[in-house]
Amino acid sequence: MGPMVYLDYAATTPMMDEVIDAMLPYQKQFFGNPSSVYGAGREAKKGLEEAREKVAAAIGAHPAEVIFTAGGTEADNLALKGAVARADPRRRHIITSSIEHHAVLHSAEWLESQGYRVTFLPVDGGGLVNLDALKASLSSETAIVSVMLANNEVGTIQPLREIVDLVKQHSKAVVHTDAVQGLGKIPIDVAALDVDMAAFAAHKLGGPKGVGALYVRRKTSIAAQLHGGGQERELRSGTPNVAGIVGFGVAAEISAAEVALQGEQLGKIRDQLQASILAAIPRVEVNAGDAPRVPGTLSVSIQGVEGESLLLMLDSKGVAASSGSACASGSLEPSHVLMAMGIAPEMAHGSLRLSLGRGSLDLDVEAVVETLSGVVARLRSIAPRFAKAGS
Repeated sequence: MGPMVYLDYAATTPMMDEVIDAMLPYQKQFFGNPSSVYGAGREAKKGLEEAREKVAAAIGAHPAEVIFTAGGTEADNLALKGAVARADPRRRHIITSSIEHHAVLHSAEWLESQGYRVTFLPVDGGGLVNLDALKASLSSETAIVSVMLANNEVGTIQPLREIVDLVKQHSKAVVHTDAVQGLGKIPIDVAALDVDMAAFAAHKLGGPKGVGALYVRRKTSIAAQLHGGGQERELRSGTPNVAGIVGFGVAAEISAAEVALQGEQLGKIRDQLQASILAAIPRVEVNAGDAPRVPGTLSVSIQGVEGESLLLMLDSKGVAASSGSACASGSLEPSHVLMAMGIAPEMAHGSLRLSLGRGSLDLDVEAVVETLSGVVARLRSIAPRFAKAGS
C-alpha cells in the first residue's frame, strides 16, 4: 500500500503545521517564565493568556474557567479528587460509568480505596449509560458524577445534557465529563451542556502531547492536587508549558472552526469504510453501530482473530490501527468497554478500532479493506477452528 496509512487518530494525532509554527517562537525567543515581571516573562504570559482565550472560545467557556494541565489524565484526576476533597464530608459517594477512560476509572477506584463509595453505571449494547440506573443511584450523599462525552474505543456520544439534568434534579453533585474524544470532532459548548467540569487534551486534535485543560465553571469548588507556586488560579502549580499551551490554543481554534465540515467528511468516510468491511469480510460485527458516534471512529469485532496478531500483521502491511484503547495496549485482557457493552470475550479479543482524522480525507478505503481482508483470511487460515471449516 506504499507509505503508512495512519488509522489511529483516536490515540493521537500529528501536529498541524500551524501549531508547530506557533510554538517555535516560544521555544526560542519567548522562552521566559510567565510568572516573571521582566519583558521575556511578559511575552510568555501574553502567549499563555491568548491561548487560554482560544481554548475557552473553542468550548464556550470564559478564559478564567480554563485551567491548563499536563494532559487529559491529569485533568480527570484533578476533577475527581479535587471535587471530593472540597465536598461536604457527608457526601462520600461517586458515580461514574463502566466504560470510562482509565484516567477516570482508576481515579474512582483509588478514591474507593480511601473510603469513598463508587457506583459504576451499566451501559447498553451501544455503550449508552443507563439513565434509570443513574437516577436510582443519586442521593444526598453523591459528591460527583463523571460521565464521558464520547467514548475513546467505540465513539459513542452520551446524552450528556439529559445526564446533567437528572443529576441536578435529584442531587447536589457536581458533574464532570471527560471530553477528550469530543473536542475537534463534535461541537462543544460547556455552558449549553451545563457541566461543572470538563477535561481536554491537545494531542487529540492536532496539538502537542503533554498539554491539556480542565474547564472549571465559576463557583465550582475543587482542591488542588499539585502544590507549589500557585499557578493556574492556585489549582495547578508548576511552571506552565508555554509553547505547548500556545500550540493547544492554535489547534483548538482551527479545530473548532472546521469541526462541522470535518465531521461531515469523516463521517462519510467512516460509513464507507464500515460498509466495505462488512461486505468484504464475513463474521464481523460493528460495535456501537446503532448508537450516536463521533465521526471518524469505527470499532469492529472480527471473529476468529486475536487483536494483537491482527495489529502486527496490519502494521507489516503499512496500516497503523488499534485494538480497543491505546492506553491499554499490551494487556491480554479484553477491552473493559466492550465487555461492559455485553460483547462476548472471544469477539472482544478480535476488536479493531479504525479512527480517522484530518489526514484521512483522501483515504483509499478500498485499498485498506483489501489489506484488512487479506490479513483476516491469513489469520483465520492458521486458526484451528477456522482452518478446519475453510473460513
